[in-house]
Amino acid sequence: MTTSGFQNLFKLPELKKRIVTTLMLLLVYRIGVHVPTPGINPDSLADIFSKFGGGIVGMFNMFSGGALERLSVFALGIMPYISASIILQLMTVVVPHLEQLKKEGEQGQKKITQYTRYGTVLLSVIQGFGISVGLEAMHAVTSPGWGFRIMTVITLTAGTAFIMWLGEQITERGIGNGISLIIFAGIIARMPAAVISTYRLLSSGEMSLFTVLLLIVMMVAVMGFIIFMETAQRRIPVEYAKRVVGRKVYGGQSSHLPLKINTSGVIPPIFASSIIVFPTTVASFFPDVPVMKTISDLMAPGSLLYSAIFVAFIVFFCFFYTAIQFNPTDVAENMKKNGGYIPGIRPGKRTADYIDKVLTRITVVGAVYVSAICVLPTLLITKAHVPFYFGGTALLIVVGVAIDTVAQMESHLVMRNYSGFLGDGKAIKGRR
Repeated sequence: MTTSGFQNLFKLPELKKRIVTTLMLLLVYRIGVHVPTPGINPDSLADIFSKFGGGIVGMFNMFSGGALERLSVFALGIMPYISASIILQLMTVVVPHLEQLKKEGEQGQKKITQYTRYGTVLLSVIQGFGISVGLEAMHAVTSPGWGFRIMTVITLTAGTAFIMWLGEQITERGIGNGISLIIFAGIIARMPAAVISTYRLLSSGEMSLFTVLLLIVMMVAVMGFIIFMETAQRRIPVEYAKRVVGRKVYGGQSSHLPLKINTSGVIPPIFASSIIVFPTTVASFFPDVPVMKTISDLMAPGSLLYSAIFVAFIVFFCFFYTAIQFNPTDVAENMKKNGGYIPGIRPGKRTADYIDKVLTRITVVGAVYVSAICVLPTLLITKAHVPFYFGGTALLIVVGVAIDTVAQMESHLVMRNYSGFLGDGKAIKGRR
């Protein structure tokens, strides 16, 4: 990236305002992470996390940006909103009313967003009540009883609702996707603690210098591979027939239809994590119950069952989200209306079938890539006893969100006739 590219960011008042707004809203989120929920004994809470802070609880804590270990007002994080989004998107396939709303454009999307908010509040109430009961069972509460439970449910639900509002404001008034940036900020905020923890392990002799160097090399290699795959495309050649309108000739040029190898981006691991986190988090708060302890042990990150379920959910959401985002039939119809065709393929249904076939094949590659990135580093790290937040899921989210956000900033620059970050007319390719 060139220095002049970053200097151009501040030449556009609108883009400058959006960047400042995004940073300020993320700062508000990070401040809220440090506001504690009333009625919690901090010493008992610290003891609980020293015993059960690894595994799936550590993953939940990573997504909440460290809010869970402090049990702040943002302890539930954005996961209830993501879970509600998953439920609504799945229901649009089977519920005719929601499917009709989806086809109604902006107005229908507003209604679906409203339903998602209601679902977020409902899930927050359920999770907040489960956490309050679990904390009472683990003797981490100063004054147990229904008063504490109701107060905790209200506090945590209000915190999640506020995070949801922050995400929507970032998307509307800032730059990038608000929900993704909030998760991004939470993971980045945990990185200094991860570095300090690794240094302590190195100083105490619990981790060798070779292991640390191997970890750094692996992180750099994984990040490079993520950047390569996130910007990779399968380009389908498209020809446009010549059309004469009045005295002007339109078409006659060659183009291509770019299909992303990973069309769904960072959505599958986020969705998969949110589904796995919910039952296992509840189970981890009841270690004295044999069934709950068994569930918590079986679903620990790095275990065979956890990895199998995680990969299954990632593959499912890769195909599901791609099907929602990209409709081959609509693309084929638009190409036909504009006089475009794929060489050797008849316009219309044949073109749609061909695009669907290519999209299915590259989605398989994308699903395998996302699964490998999210599972293999975690398995290696778990065996090497490295802090959990260095896992592949965190790296995929951080790199993917960063690429998307930089690509959106660059699109603002290009629209105003400024050169991109790379200079010489080159552009960073985001997922869209």
